[in-house]
Amino acid sequence: MNTSKLKNVFLFSMLLLISGTLTGQVLKIVPKNSVITINGTSNLHDWKSKAEQINGELVLSGDNQVKSFRLDIPVKSIKSGEKLMDSKTYETFDANKHPNIAFRLTDVTNLQINGDNVHVVFNGNLTMAGTTRKVAIKANGKNIKSGTYVFNGQVPLKMTDFQMKPPTALLGTLKVGDGIRLEFDITLIEQSQASID
Repeated sequence: MNTSKLKNVFLFSMLLLISGTLTGQVLKIVPKNSVITINGTSNLHDWKSKAEQINGELVLSGDNQVKSFRLDIPVKSIKSGEKLMDSKTYETFDANKHPNIAFRLTDVTNLQINGDNVHVVFNGNLTMAGTTRKVAIKANGKNIKSGTYVFNGQVPLKMTDFQMKPPTALLGTLKVGDGIRLEFDITLIEQSQASID
């Protein structure tokens, strides 16, 4: 191969490398491998519900910095196994008017990377029942294989901070506590692999 052709191959290779670096990664949430649980209390017993639909994506820049993260949960995908509880949940969220719970990242802090393990705080805007509040979500992450990551953690919240009235039932004899705890275990996979799966 002559020098001119060698230069062209080298330049083409560098262009591909730079292009790939600038593009970064888009990681999609894998709904079937992701779980968000809402834990709460009442004057009769503790309760929990699970979100059966979770959608979203994490976008990384070419230097592996987090550019954006979004997560959406349809309110009516939240199930407890009890029809009355589910009905009260949808009523509390005013699901017909505000059908989704949404989180939108604003910035990342306290990022620590140790090998395949990541500790991070996702700061952003959480919208529930039409009200948006800033929240800080501490998460532990792990790169479990090439292009696949898992993040888990928990977030304490108060319904009244989102203008939601804690539900009651059974003629007021059952009263749900204001505080809830969201526990999450989310799997994200690189978009190119997600389309194959």
